[in-house]
Amino acid sequence: MGAGKGSGSGSGSHGATIELDNLTKRYPGSPGPSVDGVSMAIRAGETVVLVGPSGCGKSTTLKMINRLIEPTGGRIRIGGEDVTGIDPVRLRRRIGYAIQSSGLFPHMTVAQNIALVPRTAGWPKGRIARRVEEMLHLVGLDPGEFHDRYPRQLSGGQQQRVGVARALAADPPVLLMDEPFGAVDPVTRDRLQDELLRLQGELHKTIVFVTHDFDEAIKLGDRIAVLRERSHIAQFDTPEAILTQPADDFVSGFVGAGAALKRLNLTRVRDVKLTDCPTVTVDTPLQEIFDKLRTSGPREILVLDRHRRPYKWLRRGDLLRAGGSPARAGALVRDTVPGDATLRDALEAVLTDSSGRAAVTGPGGEYAGVVDMTTLTNAVHRLLEADRLEALEHRHTPAQERAPQTRAAQEGDGGVSTG
Repeated sequence: MGAGKGSGSGSGSHGATIELDNLTKRYPGSPGPSVDGVSMAIRAGETVVLVGPSGCGKSTTLKMINRLIEPTGGRIRIGGEDVTGIDPVRLRRRIGYAIQSSGLFPHMTVAQNIALVPRTAGWPKGRIARRVEEMLHLVGLDPGEFHDRYPRQLSGGQQQRVGVARALAADPPVLLMDEPFGAVDPVTRDRLQDELLRLQGELHKTIVFVTHDFDEAIKLGDRIAVLRERSHIAQFDTPEAILTQPADDFVSGFVGAGAALKRLNLTRVRDVKLTDCPTVTVDTPLQEIFDKLRTSGPREILVLDRHRRPYKWLRRGDLLRAGGSPARAGALVRDTVPGDATLRDALEAVLTDSSGRAAVTGPGGEYAGVVDMTTLTNAVHRLLEADRLEALEHRHTPAQERAPQTRAAQEGDGGVSTG
């Protein structure tokens, strides 16, 4: 996934508010409700992650928003409109939906899968064709290569990208995601998470995301709702607040050990001071490359391609061993870290690199700097110091002063009730 534009007409829709009011689901024959009176207000354009143990009702709650599961009681408002009683098919055309294993129709090509909702909505053929191409670009797939492929011809990560493209094809203000990355390998999962963050930075949809992985919730969520049994809300707050001030033992147990390390998922690489590295391009004259290698402090330079993307790491001895030919010298840059990646992602990249550093790239893949162990160590120290100061302030603030602030943060800044 990558940068993109709004709708095929050039004017993309942003997110819409979502209000769940005493939402309940009872199944016939069950002794109690599966979802019991959930009330929650979600702001337009934010990502809210529902996280909790298996069987707590998080997926059921999500599916009631687009009425794949009909609620037994309560109300759903999207953009202020009560959608509980409108035609569910019409409602679903206004809400994108992405699930685990992508849910693509195997007998349809990639293009036909993406075009499904716009076609049922009556879009003209020309607009649909433009939208399909636009969406493939948006999720980082070459239209010429993938347009006519079938799902079985794609990797798991590619299928998930197409699933997200299909969910966004009709430019809905709301995107529901039910453990969409749960069936792919860890490396692909990390990359899909990064791409979703970058895509959301462009589109500003309202995303409700279900996962059982708390690390994923920290990485993706503007706010996290930690759910108990029957979707009772144990805590609905920012990732920082849940990590540093869990509401009770249930939330603490779900967060688990290593909260300080989990905070590495809260800081983006773009937010820390990067190390710089001398650079040249593939078109730089040989003598200038030699001069820069002689004067560079780290005795290493980074060669950029014609689009200023990291291409090769080049040391002094590389050119001599290659007979003075830059084309044959140096080590190809195999992995880069996008600026939207977390410090945890950067730490993994640095630890797996033999030289202990990684090139950082901007939105278009262009070089932005270098992250190394010194950068990460300094950032971790700042996080730990912030945690220490916050804990001291929390300990010295009387409980009667803290409680109203917490309620104000919840009720005045998005609102939540456990029902």
